[in-house]
Amino acid sequence: MALWKKFWLLFTVIWLVVAALNVGTILAFSPDESEKAVRPTVIGLAVPAILFCVLWVWARLKAKPPE
Repeated sequence: MALWKKFWLLFTVIWLVVAALNVGTILAFSPDESEKAVRPTVIGLAVPAILFCVLWVWARLKAKPPE
């Protein structure tokens, strides 16, 4: 596995744990306003996916073409 994938995986796990804690806190202390948890949920899922795409494109562009 490439080094950038290992770092991406580490970042994703940490990011999702923090996002889940954020959403859990919102739902625990504001049960009447659960729509406030939608934005952190979307950001929590979108950022790792976007970062993976960016890093994948970067790795493909940086790779040497086969000779």
